[in-house]
Amino acid sequence: MTRALLALVAASAGACVPARPPASPCPSAADALARLGATYACARGVHGEAKIDHFSSAGRVRGTVLYYAVRPARLRFDVLAPPPFQSVVSTLTSDGEHFALLDLREKRLYEGAASACNLARLTDVPVPGHALVSLLSGSAPLLVHDPRAARLAWSGRGYYELTLPSRNEAVEVLHLAPTPADFDRPWATQRLRVLDVRVVQQGIDLWHAELSGHAPAVTAAPLVDADGLDEPIAPSGPACEVEVPRTVHVEVPGGDEDIIVRVGDVKLNPPLPPGTFVAPDAGGAARVPVSCD
Repeated sequence: MTRALLALVAASAGACVPARPPASPCPSAADALARLGATYACARGVHGEAKIDHFSSAGRVRGTVLYYAVRPARLRFDVLAPPPFQSVVSTLTSDGEHFALLDLREKRLYEGAASACNLARLTDVPVPGHALVSLLSGSAPLLVHDPRAARLAWSGRGYYELTLPSRNEAVEVLHLAPTPADFDRPWATQRLRVLDVRVVQQGIDLWHAELSGHAPAVTAAPLVDADGLDEPIAPSGPACEVEVPRTVHVEVPGGDEDIIVRVGDVKLNPPLPPGTFVAPDAGGAARVPVSCD
């Protein structure tokens, strides 16, 4: 047997060896959820810049966005024109109840409820606002569930599989893993990463998200008025340092809808100027009511 073939056989054999569990594994589903909550307790939201790829039946669209994602369901996406201009060409805002999408190219302001399908007018994936906030922050949205029915098991692929049965035959499955630095620490002090979230109803995938490239992020600095006329705006939460995924891939498997968010610079608990989650001045744009009926 040649040296190359021996190496291939050895690599293949190694790939089949199950990943060992942490030295101190989480005892239960409730404990895993408690650790996840503790990991991200100080993070109220994120503000950053990202490259986005849209994949849908209409084709592929790529661009740059500036975004805010703040608990519980507040969102803002400013889509920039390609270089060298990089001016804002459209803005989506949602305060959790009201949705607006200003398209400066079409001179239209779309307004309606902050529903998943309205948010999808920009994101292309009908995922609730609170779920997008959680995913972009590195955590996971949780379906309403009976804690007694939740199940936790260690997968040989290197993560916990947490299953949350919910109402109306819905099920959420999370893949959680201790951060590498915490892998051998007592379970009650481990920080957890969210690697994968899948929501299924009646056996059909509603949406699926993969989170990867986790790296630390820190609290944003106060926002200071360059002219010194207004008081500085403080961060919207406490001093905080947690891991934030640098790639978030969300798809709706049955609908051929897909978005990949590749995060560049990102800060936690950003200052929130007045009107952050309100539609900008329409500037004469036609107002168009939208619904998902």
